[in-house]
Amino acid sequence: MEKLLEEFSIGLFFWQTLIFIALIFLLRKFAWKPILDAINEREDGIKNALESAEKARQEMASLQSDNEETLKKARAERDALLKEAREIKQKLIDEAKNEANVEAKKIIVQAQETIASEKNAAIVDLKKQVANLSVDIAEKVLKEKLSDDKDQMKLVKELVKDVKIK
Repeated sequence: MEKLLEEFSIGLFFWQTLIFIALIFLLRKFAWKPILDAINEREDGIKNALESAEKARQEMASLQSDNEETLKKARAERDALLKEAREIKQKLIDEAKNEANVEAKKIIVQAQETIASEKNAAIVDLKKQVANLSVDIAEKVLKEKLSDDKDQMKLVKELVKDVKIK
């Protein structure tokens, strides 16, 4: 039985080797080329993907530098606009102050003129009142002094004396 087993093992080995060689031949003829083509295709796809990724990276770097340049320009433009706005604001403030000063001076001049005219009117009114009071007082004094004829004559003589002929 050992001999049979040994012959069977040798025969089995022979057939396995023959099948293995036939399988390698069949795989080489029918499967090896498609497998290699698939591997080559995969390798080309990977190369293309790497090249595309490198191009994309370069484009991103270019875009990033363009973006930074654009951002610098935008910041410079913003700063210029802000400076111009500050200058315009200051100019408007200065103009408003000047206009307010001019208007204030006009109001002060008008107020001084109004005060002067009211002062003059008050002085005129005061003079009229003083004159009226003086006349009233003089009238009362004269009425009392001139109540008799003797005093009247004395007053007339004094007035005539004081009056100088021109």
